Amino acid sequence: MGDFFSQFATLFENYDVLGAFWVNIQLTFWAALLALVIGTVLALMRISPIPSLAWVGTAYVTIFRNTPLTIIMVFMTLGVWGQLKFELSQDFASNFFRLAVVALAVYHAAFVCEAIRSGVNTVPLGQAEAARAIGLSFLPAARIVILPQAFRGAVAPLGNTLIALIKNSTVAAAAGVATETSTLMKNMIEFNSSLIYAIFLTFAIGYVILVIPVGVATTALSRRLAVRR
Repeated sequence: MGDFFSQFATLFENYDVLGAFWVNIQLTFWAALLALVIGTVLALMRISPIPSLAWVGTAYVTIFRNTPLTIIMVFMTLGVWGQLKFELSQDFASNFFRLAVVALAVYHAAFVCEAIRSGVNTVPLGQAEAARAIGLSFLPAARIVILPQAFRGAVAPLGNTLIALIKNSTVAAAAGVATETSTLMKNMIEFNSSLIYAIFLTFAIGYVILVIPVGVATTALSRRLAVRR
Protein backbone atom coordinates (compact mmCIF):
# COMPACT_ATOMS: atom_id res chain seq x y z
CA MET A 1 0.00 0.00 0.00
CA GLY A 2 2.86 2.33 0.82
CA ASP A 3 4.39 1.77 -2.61
CA PHE A 4 1.06 2.64 -4.25
CA PHE A 5 0.80 5.97 -2.42
CA SER A 6 4.43 6.70 -3.23
CA GLN A 7 3.42 6.60 -6.90
CA PHE A 8 1.12 9.57 -6.34
CA ALA A 9 3.95 11.41 -4.61
CA THR A 10 6.21 10.72 -7.59
CA LEU A 11 3.63 12.15 -10.00
CA PHE A 12 3.09 15.32 -7.97
CA GLU A 13 6.84 15.82 -7.60
CA ASN A 14 7.58 15.49 -11.31
CA TYR A 15 4.48 17.13 -12.82
CA ASP A 16 2.50 20.27 -12.09
CA VAL A 17 -0.83 18.49 -11.58
CA LEU A 18 -2.43 21.32 -9.60
CA GLY A 19 -1.30 23.83 -12.22
CA ALA A 20 -2.97 21.77 -14.95
CA PHE A 21 -6.23 21.67 -13.03
CA TRP A 22 -5.95 25.43 -12.46
CA VAL A 23 -5.78 25.95 -16.24
CA ASN A 24 -8.99 23.94 -16.67
CA ILE A 25 -10.66 25.92 -13.89
CA GLN A 26 -9.75 29.17 -15.65
CA LEU A 27 -11.02 27.83 -18.96
CA THR A 28 -14.29 26.87 -17.27
CA PHE A 29 -14.68 30.21 -15.49
CA TRP A 30 -14.20 32.46 -18.51
CA ALA A 31 -16.12 30.19 -20.88
CA ALA A 32 -19.01 29.99 -18.39
CA LEU A 33 -19.27 33.78 -18.16
CA LEU A 34 -19.20 34.22 -21.94
CA ALA A 35 -21.61 31.33 -22.50
CA LEU A 36 -24.04 32.84 -19.97
CA VAL A 37 -24.06 36.16 -21.83
CA ILE A 38 -24.46 34.55 -25.26
CA GLY A 39 -27.00 32.02 -23.98
CA THR A 40 -29.14 34.72 -22.37
CA VAL A 41 -29.21 36.71 -25.61
CA LEU A 42 -30.13 33.56 -27.52
CA ALA A 43 -32.92 32.77 -25.05
CA LEU A 44 -34.33 36.27 -25.54
CA MET A 45 -34.19 35.74 -29.29
CA ARG A 46 -35.96 32.38 -29.03
CA ILE A 47 -38.87 33.82 -27.02
CA SER A 48 -38.95 37.02 -29.05
CA PRO A 49 -42.18 37.93 -30.87
CA ILE A 50 -40.06 38.80 -33.93
CA PRO A 51 -40.00 35.67 -36.16
CA SER A 52 -36.59 36.38 -37.72
CA LEU A 53 -34.90 36.65 -34.31
CA ALA A 54 -36.62 33.49 -33.10
CA TRP A 55 -35.45 31.69 -36.24
CA VAL A 56 -31.83 32.80 -35.78
CA GLY A 57 -31.86 31.69 -32.14
CA THR A 58 -33.35 28.32 -33.06
CA ALA A 59 -30.83 27.83 -35.88
CA TYR A 60 -27.89 28.62 -33.58
CA VAL A 61 -29.06 26.15 -30.93
CA THR A 62 -29.76 23.43 -33.49
CA ILE A 63 -26.39 23.80 -35.20
CA PHE A 64 -24.14 24.05 -32.16
CA ARG A 65 -25.92 21.45 -30.04
CA ASN A 66 -25.40 18.91 -32.82
CA THR A 67 -21.81 19.82 -33.69
CA PRO A 68 -19.06 17.97 -31.78
CA LEU A 69 -17.06 20.26 -29.52
CA THR A 70 -13.80 18.91 -30.92
CA ILE A 71 -14.82 20.10 -34.40
CA ILE A 72 -15.45 23.60 -33.05
CA MET A 73 -12.08 23.58 -31.25
CA VAL A 74 -10.23 22.50 -34.39
CA PHE A 75 -12.11 25.10 -36.46
CA MET A 76 -11.06 27.87 -34.04
CA THR A 77 -7.41 26.79 -34.32
CA LEU A 78 -7.04 25.81 -37.97
CA GLY A 79 -9.81 27.98 -39.40
CA VAL A 80 -10.10 31.19 -37.39
CA TRP A 81 -6.42 31.41 -36.43
CA GLY A 82 -4.67 29.32 -39.08
CA GLN A 83 -6.56 30.47 -42.21
CA LEU A 84 -8.23 33.75 -41.26
CA LYS A 85 -5.21 34.87 -39.18
CA PHE A 86 -7.51 36.17 -36.46
CA GLU A 87 -5.65 36.53 -33.15
CA LEU A 88 -7.09 37.22 -29.70
CA SER A 89 -3.66 37.86 -28.18
CA GLN A 90 -0.14 38.57 -29.40
CA ASP A 91 1.16 35.99 -26.96
CA PHE A 92 1.21 32.53 -28.56
CA ALA A 93 -0.02 30.55 -25.51
CA SER A 94 -2.60 33.16 -24.48
CA ASN A 95 -4.01 33.22 -28.02
CA PHE A 96 -4.73 29.48 -27.97
CA PHE A 97 -6.17 29.76 -24.47
CA ARG A 98 -8.59 32.48 -25.56
CA LEU A 99 -9.53 30.62 -28.72
CA ALA A 100 -10.38 27.61 -26.55
CA VAL A 101 -12.49 29.80 -24.26
CA VAL A 102 -14.45 31.14 -27.23
CA ALA A 103 -14.96 27.62 -28.61
CA LEU A 104 -16.19 26.34 -25.25
CA ALA A 105 -18.46 29.36 -24.84
CA VAL A 106 -20.15 29.27 -28.25
CA TYR A 107 -20.77 25.53 -27.87
CA HIS A 108 -22.19 25.63 -24.34
CA ALA A 109 -24.17 28.83 -25.03
CA ALA A 110 -26.65 26.66 -26.92
CA PHE A 111 -27.21 24.56 -23.79
CA VAL A 112 -27.37 27.66 -21.59
CA CYS A 113 -30.04 29.04 -23.92
CA GLU A 114 -32.17 25.93 -23.57
CA ALA A 115 -31.69 25.90 -19.79
CA ILE A 116 -32.90 29.50 -19.53
CA ARG A 117 -35.76 28.79 -21.93
CA SER A 118 -36.83 25.89 -19.69
CA GLY A 119 -36.86 28.40 -16.84
CA VAL A 120 -39.01 30.76 -18.90
CA ASN A 121 -41.52 27.94 -19.29
CA THR A 122 -41.90 27.84 -15.50
CA VAL A 123 -43.03 31.49 -15.43
CA PRO A 124 -46.85 31.71 -15.41
CA LEU A 125 -48.27 33.17 -18.61
CA GLY A 126 -50.17 35.71 -16.54
CA GLN A 127 -46.87 37.36 -15.55
CA ALA A 128 -46.10 38.33 -19.15
CA GLU A 129 -49.70 39.39 -19.75
CA ALA A 130 -49.60 41.58 -16.65
CA ALA A 131 -46.36 43.18 -17.87
CA ARG A 132 -47.94 43.99 -21.22
CA ALA A 133 -51.06 45.31 -19.46
CA ILE A 134 -49.04 47.95 -17.62
CA GLY A 135 -47.41 49.07 -20.89
CA LEU A 136 -44.06 47.23 -20.83
CA SER A 137 -42.63 46.25 -24.22
CA PHE A 138 -40.90 42.91 -24.79
CA LEU A 139 -37.37 43.75 -23.60
CA PRO A 140 -38.37 45.61 -20.40
CA ALA A 141 -40.88 42.86 -19.58
CA ALA A 142 -38.23 40.19 -20.13
CA ARG A 143 -35.62 42.04 -18.07
CA ILE A 144 -37.85 43.03 -15.16
CA VAL A 145 -40.47 40.27 -14.99
CA ILE A 146 -39.62 37.15 -16.98
CA LEU A 147 -35.84 36.59 -16.75
CA PRO A 148 -35.47 37.02 -12.96
CA GLN A 149 -38.06 34.27 -12.43
CA ALA A 150 -36.68 32.20 -15.31
CA PHE A 151 -33.20 32.13 -13.80
CA ARG A 152 -34.66 30.86 -10.54
CA GLY A 153 -36.24 27.97 -12.39
CA ALA A 154 -33.14 27.33 -14.49
CA VAL A 155 -30.60 26.88 -11.68
CA ALA A 156 -30.56 23.07 -11.89
CA PRO A 157 -30.16 22.80 -15.70
CA LEU A 158 -27.58 25.61 -15.64
CA GLY A 159 -25.69 23.63 -13.00
CA ASN A 160 -25.74 20.57 -15.24
CA THR A 161 -24.39 22.67 -18.10
CA LEU A 162 -21.60 23.98 -15.86
CA ILE A 163 -20.66 20.42 -14.88
CA ALA A 164 -20.52 19.46 -18.55
CA LEU A 165 -18.36 22.52 -19.23
CA ILE A 166 -15.91 21.55 -16.49
CA LYS A 167 -15.42 18.12 -18.03
CA ASN A 168 -15.44 19.40 -21.61
CA SER A 169 -12.65 21.88 -20.81
CA THR A 170 -10.26 18.96 -21.41
CA VAL A 171 -11.08 19.22 -25.13
CA ALA A 172 -9.03 22.46 -25.11
CA ALA A 173 -6.06 20.25 -25.97
CA ALA A 174 -7.47 20.17 -29.51
CA ALA A 175 -7.06 23.96 -29.63
CA GLY A 176 -3.41 23.81 -28.65
CA VAL A 177 -3.73 24.50 -24.91
CA ALA A 178 -0.74 22.44 -23.82
CA THR A 179 -0.89 22.98 -20.05
CA GLU A 180 -4.32 21.54 -19.23
CA THR A 181 -5.12 18.16 -17.67
CA SER A 182 -5.69 15.94 -20.69
CA THR A 183 -2.36 16.94 -22.25
CA LEU A 184 -0.57 16.41 -18.94
CA MET A 185 -2.21 13.02 -18.51
CA LYS A 186 -1.08 12.02 -22.01
CA ASN A 187 2.50 12.99 -21.17
CA MET A 188 2.36 11.14 -17.87
CA ILE A 189 1.18 7.93 -19.50
CA GLU A 190 3.76 8.23 -22.27
CA PHE A 191 6.73 8.53 -19.92
CA ASN A 192 5.39 6.70 -16.83
CA SER A 193 3.36 3.81 -18.17
CA SER A 194 4.11 1.74 -15.05
CA LEU A 195 2.10 4.26 -12.98
CA ILE A 196 -1.04 4.01 -15.13
CA TYR A 197 -3.44 3.33 -12.26
CA ALA A 198 -2.09 6.16 -10.15
CA ILE A 199 -2.30 8.51 -13.14
CA PHE A 200 -5.90 7.60 -13.85
CA LEU A 201 -6.96 7.94 -10.20
CA THR A 202 -5.20 11.29 -9.90
CA PHE A 203 -7.28 12.88 -12.64
CA ALA A 204 -10.47 10.96 -11.86
CA ILE A 205 -10.40 12.07 -8.22
CA GLY A 206 -9.46 15.60 -9.27
CA TYR A 207 -12.54 15.96 -11.44
CA VAL A 208 -14.74 14.39 -8.80
CA ILE A 209 -13.50 17.07 -6.38
CA LEU A 210 -14.38 19.76 -8.93
CA VAL A 211 -17.75 18.42 -10.08
CA ILE A 212 -19.48 17.16 -6.91
CA PRO A 213 -19.47 20.54 -5.06
CA VAL A 214 -21.00 22.20 -8.14
CA GLY A 215 -23.77 19.59 -8.26
CA VAL A 216 -24.49 19.85 -4.53
CA ALA A 217 -24.46 23.66 -4.59
CA THR A 218 -26.74 24.01 -7.60
CA THR A 219 -29.19 21.43 -6.22
CA ALA A 220 -29.37 23.26 -2.89
CA LEU A 221 -29.69 26.64 -4.61
CA SER A 222 -32.39 25.31 -6.92
CA ARG A 223 -34.46 24.12 -3.96
CA ARG A 224 -33.94 27.36 -2.11
CA LEU A 225 -34.92 29.58 -5.06
CA ALA A 226 -37.77 27.39 -6.30
CA VAL A 227 -40.92 29.42 -6.74
CA ARG A 228 -43.65 28.13 -4.47
CA ARG A 229 -46.85 27.46 -6.43
